[in-house]
Amino acid sequence: MYQRILVPIDGSSNSERALQEAIKFAQFHHAHLMLVHVLEDIQYAEMENYINYAEILKSFKDSARKMLEKASQLVRQADVEVSEKLLVASGRRVAHVLVEEASQWPADLIIIGTHGRSGFNRLLLGSIAESVLRLSPVPVLLIRSETE
Repeated sequence: MYQRILVPIDGSSNSERALQEAIKFAQFHHAHLMLVHVLEDIQYAEMENYINYAEILKSFKDSARKMLEKASQLVRQADVEVSEKLLVASGRRVAHVLVEEASQWPADLIIIGTHGRSGFNRLLLGSIAESVLRLSPVPVLLIRSETE
């Protein structure tokens, strides 16, 4: 049923837990995992004379690629087919970028970690996972952190 599963990762314990669940799910369904990381490219036009934005962005991309590769190795060790993709938000909301990628790939399912915040914290900080859930044309499996 689920053959193409999109798994956003950000290096947090929540995304690591979601990745572990996605691996189990993929093993059971003999599915392919697509690991994605969305890089939010914040522009600092007014500080252009003080910082080297291109170098900072390159550093962020290098870190994101290492994180994706490390996660991909973990998936391959579990004998699951995997690919990875680094996406750049280009001023768009992360949830929109993820849902767009899920549609273009096309994914059958999105497995994403969530902090499980509620009340004022959720209002203040927002939730990428909740936005993905509302926007997604495919089913979304939310994986809550163990500690919250």
